[in-house]
Amino acid sequence: MRVISGKVRGLKLNAPKNDDVRPTTDRVKESLFNIINSYIMDSKILDLFAGTGSLGIECLSRGAQKCVFVDISKDSIEIVKSNIKKARVENESVIVNADFKDAITKIQATKDKFDVIFMDPPYYKDMFISALEKIDQADLLIEDGIIVIEHDTKDSFPETIGRLEKSKSKKYGNTTLTFYKMEA
Repeated sequence: MRVISGKVRGLKLNAPKNDDVRPTTDRVKESLFNIINSYIMDSKILDLFAGTGSLGIECLSRGAQKCVFVDISKDSIEIVKSNIKKARVENESVIVNADFKDAITKIQATKDKFDVIFMDPPYYKDMFISALEKIDQADLLIEDGIIVIEHDTKDSFPETIGRLEKSKSKKYGNTTLTFYKMEA
C-alpha cells in the first residue's frame, strides 16, 4: 500500500497485520483519483471508517487543505497516526476515535463541511445507509461535494437518500465505487 501521487508519492504506508482492515487496492485507488481529482486541491476531506488513512493521506499528498480521519478501532487509529506522521501531514490532519454516528455528531457541532467524504465501512455490516442518512441530516457535504463509497459489488444502493443522489457506480472486480452528490 502506497501513496500514488503528490508530494509524498511512492511513500509506503503501514498496514494492519491482520485482516480486520481491508485497504483500498492501488488499482482501485488510482481509478478513484482519476475520477475525483478535480475535487481535491484545497479541499476538506472526511475519511469516515478510515482504516489505515490511505485515502485521506492520498488527498493531503495531492493538495487537500485538511482531512478528518474517523475510525472506531483503536488499532486502526494507531495505524492512521503512524501513517500521518510518516507522510508528515500532522498539521492538516484531525483524528477522531469514535463510532461514525458519534463522530458525525461531533463534526456537525464544529460546522465543518466537506468537499469529499470517503466511506469504506466493514463489508456486510449494513452501515452504509445509516451513515449516508446521518451525513445528510448533519449537512456535512458542501453543495458541489461528493461522497465516495467503496463496497462489495453485491451491495446495492437507493437512487436517493434524503438530499443525496446517486450519480454513478464503477465496478472493479468484487469492489464497486458508488458516488453520491447533493440533489441538483
